[in-house]
Amino acid sequence: MSELPAAISTQIDDWLAVYDAPDADAAYLLVDRHPADRVAFTQIEVGADGELATTDITFGQLADQSRRLATALAARGIGRGDTVGVLMGKRVELVVSLLAIARLGAIYIPLFTAFASPAIEMRLTGGAAKLVITEPSQVDKVKGIEGVDQLVAGPEFDALLADSSPLEESVAVGGDGTLVLLFTSGTTGNPKGVPVPVRALAAFHAYMQFGLDVSDDDVYWNAADPGWAYGLYYGVLGPMAAGQRNLLLHAGFSPATFVKVLGELGVSNLAAAPTVYRSLSNDPAITGFSLRRASSAGEPLTPDVVSWAVEALGCEVRDHYGQTEHGMFINNHWNDALREPVVPGSMGFAMPGFTCGIERGEIAIDTSASPLLWFTGYLDAPDKTAARFTGPDRTGWYLTADAGRREDDGRFYFTARDDDVIIMAGYRIGPFDVESVLITHPSVVDVAVVGRPDQLRGEVLEAFCVLAPGVVGDDALENELQVLVKEGFAAHAYPRTVHFVDELPKTPSGKIQRFKLRETTP
Repeated sequence: MSELPAAISTQIDDWLAVYDAPDADAAYLLVDRHPADRVAFTQIEVGADGELATTDITFGQLADQSRRLATALAARGIGRGDTVGVLMGKRVELVVSLLAIARLGAIYIPLFTAFASPAIEMRLTGGAAKLVITEPSQVDKVKGIEGVDQLVAGPEFDALLADSSPLEESVAVGGDGTLVLLFTSGTTGNPKGVPVPVRALAAFHAYMQFGLDVSDDDVYWNAADPGWAYGLYYGVLGPMAAGQRNLLLHAGFSPATFVKVLGELGVSNLAAAPTVYRSLSNDPAITGFSLRRASSAGEPLTPDVVSWAVEALGCEVRDHYGQTEHGMFINNHWNDALREPVVPGSMGFAMPGFTCGIERGEIAIDTSASPLLWFTGYLDAPDKTAARFTGPDRTGWYLTADAGRREDDGRFYFTARDDDVIIMAGYRIGPFDVESVLITHPSVVDVAVVGRPDQLRGEVLEAFCVLAPGVVGDDALENELQVLVKEGFAAHAYPRTVHFVDELPKTPSGKIQRFKLRETTP
C-alpha cells in the first residue's frame, strides 16, 4: 500500500489532540458538542404483526436525559472512578446510561443479555460494580448479587429522569481516564478486564472514517450487540464521537426483520457479523438491494458469501480485523483514499494510526509507531499484560495471539488462533467458561470444550466429557448438560454436541491438547 496522504496523518493528529487532551470530557465529546437537533439514534421496535415502529433520538435529547440520570445516580452514591454495569439490549436507555455514567467520571461495564447470572455476576464483582442498570426481561439475572444495587428501565427509570434536575457540569477525566471496562472471553481462566480510556475514541472515530467510510449521507447500521466490542465501539461510541446516526433494533435477529430494516430505513452502510451475511445468503428471495458499503468483522467470510453480496446487496462485503484490546486495526478499507482491491482470504492493510507486522509468528502491533494504540494492560493482571508485549513496560510489539502472515504488498492474512477461543456467530467464547459450568455436574469428572467449523455460524461448540464410574452417557444426559450451560453461563454458548469419552488427551504436564480433539471425526 502506498504512503499515507498527508491529510490522513493530519487528521489523526487532530483527533488525538481532542480525544487525548488532559481535560478531555467524554460526555462533551460524545454528545454535547454536536448540534442538539441532529439525530443520534433511531430506535426500531417490531410489532406483533411484524411491522416496524421507529423513534428518532437527537443529541439534544440524549444530553438532557443523561444529565438528569447523572444527577439521580450521584444521589445513589455513584461518583468518579466507580463502576456501573449495564445489562440491556439495543435500546435508548442503554445509551443514556452510558452517558450519565461518563458525566460522573464513573466507568461503564457492558453486559451481554445472553449471559446467564453467573457470567454477569463474575463481571460485576470482578469490576467492583456498585450498581447495575438493566431492563425488565433481565432483572431476574441480577437479583441477589451481593453489594450491587439495581435500577430497572421502565417506570422507575423514567421517574428518575422526570424528577431529577440536569447535572450542571460533567467530570472531565482526561484522555487517560477510563470510560469503559469491557471483559474479554477467557481461554484458560476468567475473562480479563480491558479498561478503555477516553482517548480510545480517536481510534474508534478513525475506523468509522477509514474502515467503514461512513458519510453524512449514509443511513448507517451497525447491527452488532453493544454487549461486545464491535457493537459498543462502532454501534454506540464511534457513531456518537463522529456525530453519525446509528439504528438500534430492539429485537432478536431474523432474516425477515433484518431485510425489512434494510428496505424501509434505506440502509446504505451496513456493518454486521459474518453470521448475518451467511444467514441472508441462504434465502434466495433476498436480493435487489443497493448498499453503498458493507463490512464484516469477527471471522473471515467465505468466497460464496462475498459473491452473493455483490448480486443481492449491491456491493461486496469487506472483511476487517481487530480485538477487544484495540478495536479494529487491520481492514479492507472502504475509504476512497485507502481502498484497494480485495484479495480473497486477506484481512487487508493496517489502519492509519497503527503499524503492524508479524512477530513470533503472530499478528502484532508496533507500540512505538502506533499513535492510535490505546491498550495499556488488563485489570489487575500484570502477568497476563506482560505476556502480550515483547518489551518491558508495555513496549516493543503487542502480540495478538492470532497467527498470521504479511505479504510483500502489505496485506495481512489470518492463519490460525494461537489460543483456544471459539468464535461463534461473531461472539468470542472462552472454553474455560463453558468447562467451568459443565464440571459442576455430578456425572462429569473431566471436560474439554472446542470449536467445530459450522457453515452458518463459523464455529459451534462441542464438549468432550469424561463421566464418573458407572454413569452412562446418553441423549438425556447430553440435553441435561446443554441446559446446564444455557442457565449457568450463556444461552448462545451451549455445546451443540456432547461426546462422552474415556479420557482427554493431555500433555505430560496435564494440559489438555484441544487440537487433538478438534482433529477427531465429527
